[in-house]
Amino acid sequence: MAINPNTDEIAKKVCKRERVFRDRSNPLDDLDDHDIIERYRLSRHMIFPIIGKVSDRLEHQTQRSHAIPPYLNVLIALRYFSKGGFYSEIADIHGVSKSSVCRAIHATTDALCATMGDFVFPTMPSTQKSTKESFFDIAGFPKVLGAIDCTLIPIMAPKRDEVAYVCRKGYHALNIQAVCDANMRFTNCVFKWPGSVHDSYIWNNSALGQYFEKKNIDGWLLGDSGYACRPWLLTPVLNPSWEGQEKYNRCHIKTRNTIERAFGLCKSRFRCLHKTTGVLQFTPERSWCVVRACFLLHNMCINERLPLPQDIELLRGEGTATELRCAADFATTSSGCDGLSARNQLILHKFT
Repeated sequence: MAINPNTDEIAKKVCKRERVFRDRSNPLDDLDDHDIIERYRLSRHMIFPIIGKVSDRLEHQTQRSHAIPPYLNVLIALRYFSKGGFYSEIADIHGVSKSSVCRAIHATTDALCATMGDFVFPTMPSTQKSTKESFFDIAGFPKVLGAIDCTLIPIMAPKRDEVAYVCRKGYHALNIQAVCDANMRFTNCVFKWPGSVHDSYIWNNSALGQYFEKKNIDGWLLGDSGYACRPWLLTPVLNPSWEGQEKYNRCHIKTRNTIERAFGLCKSRFRCLHKTTGVLQFTPERSWCVVRACFLLHNMCINERLPLPQDIELLRGEGTATELRCAADFATTSSGCDGLSARNQLILHKFT
């Protein structure tokens, strides 16, 4: 009996699963304001302007194959930013496939980074004056233009240069440098270094670091002991020996804690950045874009004074005293005397 060679191919076509287009009702029409903030971390009146900004970049030229509309792309990405987790869950909630969730996250992330502006560090005298006043109100520390630190964002092991991304805590991560103002708003960020790179190296090779190095800035940043003490970047006194140094340390720690709380607030609101929801399942390049988008959305929430949803708590800083002390010993021995002199003069004139 002759066998048709195309039998297997015909059978595959017959048994091929038909595409199913599930219901895609707009969640913004069905949820109240409380549920929207709980699910997407942004309020209704914040989501609509975002959709308007990115629609041109997300709109399909045709409606062929039941194309996903821009508003649904944005909601899918916001859901991933806020909860992290598995694509299958996000797909079921929004009536799409897992592959569509992946494409929506990538497209929306790129659109957000391209349309939401950039981080603005205070360089004008008027903005510097208001920034210094806001920081001074925290603990009486004068002439502060920002609090600086780095934070680790866990990612999956990359295929290239895998060892470079293993951080000091033993997992693969990105090391993100950020500066914030007194309201926990990010004013400068660096998204390009793997987890093994030291905080002080990132600062020394950043554009903001070069700006402070070359310009005569009337003010300074506050950093932890992982940085070298310089005239424009003040660190705590390691072993305070008298009341002035102890008072300086108390004010420094209370003021610099702003950046720790900013990281905690951002990771609490956008849980995809925190290790409790796993790791970012992207390449390092894509992961940097996701982190940047979340930081920009964090600033938007700060500007709108949006409170945290009631179902989450503010995460605390992840550094330990032992890690900071080890970094501090290295930073102190490698720095010049100019920063120590500026710090001592400040202590003598302002904290005694």
